[in-house]
Amino acid sequence: MPNLTYLKSIQLPILFAVISVFFYVSFAYDLQRTDYTKLILLYGGLFFLFYKLLQSVKHDFKLLVFLSILFRILFLFSIPNLSQDFYRFIWDGRMILAGFNPYLTTVDFFINNNQFPVHQALELHAGMGPLSAGHYTNYPPINQLCFVIAGLFAGKSILGSVVIMRAIIILADIGILYFGKKLLSSLKLPVHHIFWYLLNPFIIIELTGNLHFEAVMIFFLIWAMYLLQKGKWIAAAILFALSVSVKLIPLIFLPVFFQYFIQKEHPFKTSRAELNTLFSRLLRLSGFYFITIAVIVLLFLPFLSAKFIDNYTETVGLWFRNFEFNASIYYLARAYGYTFRGYNEIAVIGKIIPIVVLSVTLLITFFRKNKTPIQFMSAMLFVLTFYYFTATTVHPWYIAMLLILSIFTRYKFPLVWSFMIIISYLAYANSNNTENLWIIGFEYLIVYGVFIWEVFIKKHPQRKSIESSL
Repeated sequence: MPNLTYLKSIQLPILFAVISVFFYVSFAYDLQRTDYTKLILLYGGLFFLFYKLLQSVKHDFKLLVFLSILFRILFLFSIPNLSQDFYRFIWDGRMILAGFNPYLTTVDFFINNNQFPVHQALELHAGMGPLSAGHYTNYPPINQLCFVIAGLFAGKSILGSVVIMRAIIILADIGILYFGKKLLSSLKLPVHHIFWYLLNPFIIIELTGNLHFEAVMIFFLIWAMYLLQKGKWIAAAILFALSVSVKLIPLIFLPVFFQYFIQKEHPFKTSRAELNTLFSRLLRLSGFYFITIAVIVLLFLPFLSAKFIDNYTETVGLWFRNFEFNASIYYLARAYGYTFRGYNEIAVIGKIIPIVVLSVTLLITFFRKNKTPIQFMSAMLFVLTFYYFTATTVHPWYIAMLLILSIFTRYKFPLVWSFMIIISYLAYANSNNTENLWIIGFEYLIVYGVFIWEVFIKKHPQRKSIESSL
């Protein structure tokens, strides 16, 4: 017999959930990204409902898990409507199954020479657009494995491939739920914090809806962080390498591991009695780095050739030298550079950005306390935040990593950014897909404002206030 008292207590949350279902269905099956009014209204409504759900039933873990999975399943048979990248995913997977190395040739090369190496080649080429078709693929091996799985089970259907890839992403999010909850419990943090990520409309729409594999990358990373917390650093290194082999971005965290492994205020100022312990920690750190790099190299090995190295480095370099989207500090630097150079600012600034990011990463590594797991994950959050603040390109789905890291810290600015970043899609409201810099400025005004308040102005909250907050 149903618990009537319980059912009565969740009447309002169920209403929020039912409305969310209708909004998600509309988003998935009846939205064009050029319809910016509907896009913003639906997203704003979903974010409000997400907040109210967490506020009203944050301790009803089973209900929130059910809703998190339900909202994802609603997208299962929809074609992504905010991103074209999935067409390239399907192409790459089918290319590997056809015996081709996807890193060696552009899609345009085949189509322009009237060669159609995969099923539905013309449809995939038209769908992915000229930017993707004209460049070499940049997706690492584990990401490619996901594409291959889609090709194995749905090699002749675009929708079928989408369903398979979406199922992989949903399974990855379930894995994030499992290990994220265990990690939160291990750190004595409220386990409902995992729903800042899992139930967030930004994550559901960008990852499950638009088929971005940040979910798989995050799954391996959170699993690695949990094992590291348990002292299983060898397995953690392997999983960290798998995370990098989905998307390269976790490589930026490698320097931050130094203090976490050494765990001393001044690692090279130590008494004789501590030398053996320090030496052991250095060995573990070296082993972690070695295993990580070795696994990454092994995964790339089947594709390795001189041409692969040239193509891959060229493609990765494009993100620093050619592409511009939703940037903040870079746009300000570009505007300043125009005043005395007048052209090609990205070619100059793009060379400086990696040096600046590396310098700040090393400063955070060696001049900030990163010894406890929470301090360590806060350092990871700051490193990645600084990179995105200076990057030339910040696509919405990039923020997923910031959001998951934030749930293990006291910082909420990534949650605010996950709400604000939807306005970057207003660039598609015009035929030229040009950005309105006033809109981008408004996005970053809010994000930087919350960041500065939390990091530099707000006093550190006590644990009690953390646990009572959303």
